Amino acid sequence: MSGNQIGAPGTGISRRRFMAATGTTGLAAAAGCMTATTTPSTRQVDPGAATQNRATQDLPTTSKPEVVDLDERGHEVTLKPVQARHDMHPLETMGGPVGLPTTWAFAADDGDPSVPAPILRCTEGAELEITLDNTDADAPHTLHFHGVQKTWENDGVPTTTGITVMPGETHTYTIPANVAGTHLYHCHYQTPMHMEMGMFGILRVDPEGYEEADKEYFMTVKEWDTRLARQHAGEDVQFDLTNRRPDAFTVNGKCAPRTLHPEEGSPILVDQGDTVRIHWVNGGFMSHPLHIHNHRFKVVEKDGAEYPEGMQFKQDVLNVAPAERYTIEFEADSDPGIYLMHCHKVDHVRNGSTYPGGMLSGIVYTEAMNTEIFANLMEYAGYEG
Repeated sequence: MSGNQIGAPGTGISRRRFMAATGTTGLAAAAGCMTATTTPSTRQVDPGAATQNRATQDLPTTSKPEVVDLDERGHEVTLKPVQARHDMHPLETMGGPVGLPTTWAFAADDGDPSVPAPILRCTEGAELEITLDNTDADAPHTLHFHGVQKTWENDGVPTTTGITVMPGETHTYTIPANVAGTHLYHCHYQTPMHMEMGMFGILRVDPEGYEEADKEYFMTVKEWDTRLARQHAGEDVQFDLTNRRPDAFTVNGKCAPRTLHPEEGSPILVDQGDTVRIHWVNGGFMSHPLHIHNHRFKVVEKDGAEYPEGMQFKQDVLNVAPAERYTIEFEADSDPGIYLMHCHKVDHVRNGSTYPGGMLSGIVYTEAMNTEIFANLMEYAGYEG
């Protein structure tokens, strides 16, 4: 995604269009216009500052996942684990702040580290050379790619391939882009712990001749037991894999209301009449029934397999199991407004004990951006324009 495009990773709208759509009386005029009874504080705070140690406070912070066009990079990329702080929602609005004091975030080449990891995109038929650079890491890692068919040695599982990338080492995986679709990749060393530390992302293989929709977005959902990251940061907590207790719920690594932030979050920005395509991926360990308000979508692809026309019936909630990938498509044909997208395990739509929050984003029509309601949402999200 270009730095001039905003919204969820993918093909959003330009910053210029966004600013024009909000109007001169929109976001800037919102500051201070809401009453004390309707406006939570939006003071920036350091998530977990009371318990963070000095080392984690000095870490870099993660960025929004970038879309890396591997066709433009000669089908080569280096992924490097970076210890970074991950702010899921850094404000005091809606039960915040929420965050991970430390993660193992992937960075692509010279890009910023992100959780989820960068979205790797290419065209079917390419042979990808993906290097895992573990020279600065403190733990062993590997890379495992779902969906595509590769040689035994490139499967990324240390116990069955004999290949573990130890601290100080690099290793290049040869990954054929031989199955079109949306796929998951992740570290497969101590898998549940390393994924809980943020080591997962999307591989998107476009079929030859692929035509993008008017708006096309990537969205990864996950539930987190933040005790693991907090334990690594030196807090007096104990992560227990046999008694996992998720306490944070994200869309593309952010909790609502930060999910609606046009630059750091993942709002689904549309114009009326658009055909909208969303690639949903579950990077967590629980199923998430994802629901869109006021629109009915059809599933056009699952795990790299196109759905036959006869199976593309209209629906408004879809259960996405761990590691599953679905591509959905709908028409932006509703009354222009702001409509939620959220997990319908509604206890996942929270920050701590505060509802709403968590695994929630929204469809935002450009025609609704020049409204007080939208300005208020931007204030909750911490966007100042």
